[in-house]
Amino acid sequence: MKTELEKCLAGEIFNTSDPELQSLIHNARALTKTYNNTISTDAQQRSAILSKLFSALGNNVNIDTPFYCDYGKHISVGNNVIININCTFVDCNRIEIGNNVLIASNVQIYTATHPVDMTERLVENWTPSDDIPYFRTYALPVTIGDNVWIGGGAIILPGVTIGKNSVIGAGSVVTKSIPDNSVAVGNPCRVIRSLKEGA
Repeated sequence: MKTELEKCLAGEIFNTSDPELQSLIHNARALTKTYNNTISTDAQQRSAILSKLFSALGNNVNIDTPFYCDYGKHISVGNNVIININCTFVDCNRIEIGNNVLIASNVQIYTATHPVDMTERLVENWTPSDDIPYFRTYALPVTIGDNVWIGGGAIILPGVTIGKNSVIGAGSVVTKSIPDNSVAVGNPCRVIRSLKEGA
């Protein structure tokens, strides 16, 4: 039988109240609180905290504060990455960020979602004494390829892959995957032009 964490990472409905998952959340809250209270010039301490928080942390990574995440351990970050002020990563499933990535302020990345149909989303006859939430949740991974630039205030939804070398315009809501070498903008985000690889 799968654990709730295994169900979560498999993209299946999972119990967000599961003790193992709650432990991950509380650990992430503690680490991000400490991180957000560090001095911006204390690179050694900040890197040490992020190494505990994330599953993988590359070289030359700068994450400005405040920064928020859900589990932490499902985030992997490559080399030469900037994540600017006030970003939120809801990493119930994996968030994989490649190399040479620029993420502007106020970017939100979500892996968690809920069934659209109300009868599937809400648990019938639920009571506060139940050991599950009154709603159902599942999560889909997000992947950001190498050399990507994500503009300020963009929102990236569950299951999205942003291809290498692509640019996401400020304020975009990315509901579907974006191919390599693309400039994409809007709500919903759409490709408006293609780029030569390496341009």
